[in-house]
Amino acid sequence: MTANKLQGRRIAFLFTDGVEESELTEPLKAVKESGGTPVLVSPEAGEKQMMRHADKGGTIRSETDASSADATDFDGLVIPGGVANPDSMRTDPAGVRFVLGFFEADKPVGVICHGPWMLAEADVVRGRTVTSWPSLRTDLLNAGATWVDGEVCVDGALVTSRNPDDLPAFCAELVEQFAKGARAAVSG
Repeated sequence: MTANKLQGRRIAFLFTDGVEESELTEPLKAVKESGGTPVLVSPEAGEKQMMRHADKGGTIRSETDASSADATDFDGLVIPGGVANPDSMRTDPAGVRFVLGFFEADKPVGVICHGPWMLAEADVVRGRTVTSWPSLRTDLLNAGATWVDGEVCVDGALVTSRNPDDLPAFCAELVEQFAKGARAAVSG
């Protein structure tokens, strides 16, 4: 990763209790190593329990709540997976509005594993090609997406991946899309 590729860029990470630890920490590390500033956003700010599949992992503190966050203040968004994480967040109207704001502004968004449940809830996958954890296939098809089984899928400024095994490709593509979004904002 290039050290300053995301210099001056703020990237929101939207998650809550039950987030898959590696799907949060690896993209977070990639953004930091590329010079970006990650901002941790949850339905309610505070300490959150991460998971390593079905086992408890570490904890991490979110800095702000979704109702106080505005997509216009960020250059990109990451939604990690874990089963409980997006399943809980999709019932939070402020979190769903936050996600929708990135799509309305055509800002880069990266989503992995079960995270695409948030995209279905925000009604932003209709007509898009995405990948996810296999059990979300029917939900995403019903939401109007085309679902593919691939390590990483890029549809415009949307990057999706299936699971923790895909993290190297997902993180590399995220940084590229966030950098492109940054260039578009500077030249646009």
